[in-house]
Amino acid sequence: MGPRAVELLNLGAAGTATLEKKPLTSSRRASLTCSVLGVLVTLAGQSFAAINLSPAETRRIGNRIWQNECGGTVAGLTSWNTGENFASLGIGHFIWYPKGLRGPFDESFPKFVEFAGARHAKLPAVLLAKDGCPWKSHAEFYQSAQSPAMKELRAFLARTIDLQAEFLVHRLREALPKMLAEGGASNHAQVEERFDRVAGTAAGCYALVDYVNFKGEGVLATERYAGQGWGLLQVLERMTQETTGRAAVRSFAESAKIVLKNRVRNSPPERNEARWLPGWLKRVDTYAGG
Repeated sequence: MGPRAVELLNLGAAGTATLEKKPLTSSRRASLTCSVLGVLVTLAGQSFAAINLSPAETRRIGNRIWQNECGGTVAGLTSWNTGENFASLGIGHFIWYPKGLRGPFDESFPKFVEFAGARHAKLPAVLLAKDGCPWKSHAEFYQSAQSPAMKELRAFLARTIDLQAEFLVHRLREALPKMLAEGGASNHAQVEERFDRVAGTAAGCYALVDYVNFKGEGVLATERYAGQGWGLLQVLERMTQETTGRAAVRSFAESAKIVLKNRVRNSPPERNEARWLPGWLKRVDTYAGG
């Protein structure tokens, strides 16, 4: 498939739009404008993606993800789920491992801290050390819930809600080139086309931003059970209906459910991931509802 651009035109009250393909110069592989969000995806030579969202839409998506992760509560900004070996922080429940500990899942909280620092956010003392999560376990974390360090951390997260929303979109901006590199040349066109179609409505943009934060890009070898991943790449690859508009978002949601069910089926029994599946599927149901 040759270079192309997909532009979103004539956004209506229902959030639908018309997609129009146009030829591009060799210096640019694809561009995508998503609703008033203005999503631009450029691929050439060294692939990269840039996503430009209006502040209002960025905030709206961030608030929905905050609701998904912890009911939109300030208390939920500092969490540590039972059975996990890491803290889950902020509106996206960004993963933060204790000092000296690493796990199979992508550690996203230090990336947010770097993102915030680069935008001159005032960091609390516990983050200035850049030495990993100071609390080593679920029990220790909640025993320290009202400690000065935890209160300062929670206050920082509460005052940077909009910045966290920007970070969520930043992650999606970087996701497409990673997925195309992982999928291989033979898979480029299919993954890119499906990404474009899902991104053709405001609901689809929300679905993409949420899922990549929720379950990752799907490119890490460590994020596999029985050799199968569960990230955004796997959802796009499993989509079966070549549709546009709201139908594309529904197809994406159905594919996501299959991928998540497979993850649980393949997961180590001791993790008991089946307890989370109903909540995961309920979350995916919000995509088609837009």
